[in-house]
Amino acid sequence: MSSIMHDWIDKEVKGNDVVLFMKGTADMPMCGFSGRSAQILQHLGVPFKDINVMANDELRQGIKDYTNWPTIPQLYVKGEFVGGADILMEMFQSGELKQLLADKKII
Repeated sequence: MSSIMHDWIDKEVKGNDVVLFMKGTADMPMCGFSGRSAQILQHLGVPFKDINVMANDELRQGIKDYTNWPTIPQLYVKGEFVGGADILMEMFQSGELKQLLADKKII
């Protein structure tokens, strides 16, 4: 990954309270996992920035390299990587995601 892409991803992750790197957008997801992740955040009333990794091949690979996490979507809260779709679903179902967002003063 280029240093320019790394710096851009880093700026997005650290410059927004909640960022979801996903396939497609929250309004038009391009895969079920991304759609489900966006729906969870919307259900919780979380304002978030959605970034479509399908718009750029370097971004799609770059976000995987950035976290050393092989799948998309990827959720970041206050600059920290939270996880992908499966982790998000488990955290949502257990109430852990809502608690994390409350602890971070997002909801």
